[in-house]
Amino acid sequence: MRVEETTYQNSLTILDSNPSSPMPTPPLSLGSPIVYRMTENEFGSTFKLLPQACQLRELQTIIRDKTTSRGDFKFFADRLIRLVIEESLNQLPFRPCKVTTPTGGVYDGLKFEKGNCGVSIVRSGEAMEQGLRDCCRSIRIGKILVESNIETHEARVVYARFPEDISKRKVILMYPIMSSGNTVNKAVKVLSDHRVLEENIILANLFCTPHAVHSILSKFPNIKILTSEVHPVAPNHFGQKYFGTD
Repeated sequence: MRVEETTYQNSLTILDSNPSSPMPTPPLSLGSPIVYRMTENEFGSTFKLLPQACQLRELQTIIRDKTTSRGDFKFFADRLIRLVIEESLNQLPFRPCKVTTPTGGVYDGLKFEKGNCGVSIVRSGEAMEQGLRDCCRSIRIGKILVESNIETHEARVVYARFPEDISKRKVILMYPIMSSGNTVNKAVKVLSDHRVLEENIILANLFCTPHAVHSILSKFPNIKILTSEVHPVAPNHFGQKYFGTD
């Protein structure tokens, strides 16, 4: 993989023959591989990384490959989104229930507790909406539009629309790419202003940097974060490639 940016050099773990010996991080040259090794429980109990199975790694590889066509990109991105959404749903509350089978037997099962909703951070977060609807046909979805200053990277909220009773709901916040965490921090602040509890927010993400995770959890330690990959370089071309605006 080619190095796309070197912003997060301070977050890198350079693996040499003696990883325990302290040494300054050497400058990265174009084409140098970035190696990052997440330590056990590095981000705490509210952070969850999907199991790094071969299928998952293949999807991540195709999405990062600059030669991937837009059609293939969207197809495999949707597959990855579905995996993340399915696992996000596992973080929601369930309650026991009994149903009668076609043969007349009684089955002890589970069903979702009522009061769940999704919120996408426009625009790239909208790529995850269909994946959520495919799993939960009648779920309500709100939107937040956050813009960042190109020079200062300061984020500001431009638009927000939520279900009226969002303060009583569990919220799946959808945002596929996190580099700095600034956009998500602003979105979570808006949800908090609408009296949504931190512990009721599940952030569904595809790719994030260590810096972004630390930034979010330092401000909102009780939010749940679920992602497919933590890497110092995020595929920031995702939104443009997915929507065909690259």
